[in-house]
Amino acid sequence: MLRFRSRRADTVQRFLDPAVLGTISSLDLLARTVVDGFVAGLHRSPDFGFSQEFAEYRAYAPGDDLRHVDWSLYGRTDRTYIKRYRGETNSQLTVLLDASNSMEFTSGGVKKMDYARFIAAALFYLAIKRQRDAAGLIVFDDEVRDYVRPSVRNGQLARLLGGLEAAEPRARTDFGKPLQHFQELLHRRGIAIVISDFYEDPELVVKTIEPLRFHGNEVVLFHILDPQEVRPVMNGPSVLVDLETEQRIEVIPEYAKTTYREKIDAHVESLRSKTKAAGMDYQLLLTDQPLDNALREYLTLRQAGN
Repeated sequence: MLRFRSRRADTVQRFLDPAVLGTISSLDLLARTVVDGFVAGLHRSPDFGFSQEFAEYRAYAPGDDLRHVDWSLYGRTDRTYIKRYRGETNSQLTVLLDASNSMEFTSGGVKKMDYARFIAAALFYLAIKRQRDAAGLIVFDDEVRDYVRPSVRNGQLARLLGGLEAAEPRARTDFGKPLQHFQELLHRRGIAIVISDFYEDPELVVKTIEPLRFHGNEVVLFHILDPQEVRPVMNGPSVLVDLETEQRIEVIPEYAKTTYREKIDAHVESLRSKTKAAGMDYQLLLTDQPLDNALREYLTLRQAGN
């Protein structure tokens, strides 16, 4: 039996397609394209913070959307108040972005680093423009390379996108330093999202990141991999180069089909299970997949934190 996708579903899928997004030069335009396409595909319900169930009033602040002003109340009291709805209480989002050399890899599609930028840009746009949340950024490899303090100030989105644009892969990964930086500077609990390819022992990764939970943060790991890193296709012997250590190893197709796949599957499953056991969330994202899984994971945590 033939099955037909709706035109709306096709449009939303196109907005989220990393191959299409890779042709957009402006991160701001890319973020708006992703989020507007994603939101267009959501059912507007409390599940994702778009409930129309009234919650409370708060005083108007410069920059608030005038569409949310209760003008009838203003007419009676001569005071300006904003209606707040379920799922719209403020939170804080901090993205910790791995900018180590291994994030430069691509098998011919979107680089892992660019895919990570797409996700982070969309999350920032969604947090600041749609949810009125504070948002911040930590870019790291074996050092903290950039830090944008969480804020809702005017121009914050531009500062965050500028930080993403400037993030270039170099050096090796060290989760310890950025996590220490996070704990020292961020005193308000919120949502912490770590974006990385996590080429490190899963137990060490979780042990290093887990303390964020002790401070009341919701934590999610977005595990970015290229499809060829998960299911490599080889027509003959190949020499693989570790982008962080420059170590070279010759690999034959049979190894790639059997032993390698078993090892990468075990690595992913170990990271997933240890993350869950530590009370954190985990999402594997391949660079040829649409971005909706990442956005849904953020909104799920966003609601849980309210």
